[in-house]
Amino acid sequence: QVQLVESGGGLVQPGGSLRLSCTASGFAFSSYAMTWSRQAPGKEREPIARITRGSLAMEYSDSVRGRFTISRDNAKNMVYLQMNSLNPAATGVSYCSPADSPYMGQGPQVPVSS
Repeated sequence: QVQLVESGGGLVQPGGSLRLSCTASGFAFSSYAMTWSRQAPGKEREPIARITRGSLAMEYSDSVRGRFTISRDNAKNMVYLQMNSLNPAATGVSYCSPADSPYMGQGPQVPVSS
């Protein structure tokens, strides 16, 4: 049974930082690229970051490139998203997923508000 448990969300002021974590189980974590996606209120979920199986390559959406960093620890079955310089447009629910799969967790809320 695939399980993805995200944590680390919370209220943050504009310009602040947060680090999201995702603990994965139920599948061969190190065999999958992993992604983070975000769903803003009233909008469709969009992918924002992707990391390959061995962390050799990372990709980011234009909206977060230069401010967010995705990383992973295959020994712990965990993937992370460091979010810096947050702005109100970043408000939403963030999800981690194995790439190209329908699985995702519940998603931590990241409201950015002054």
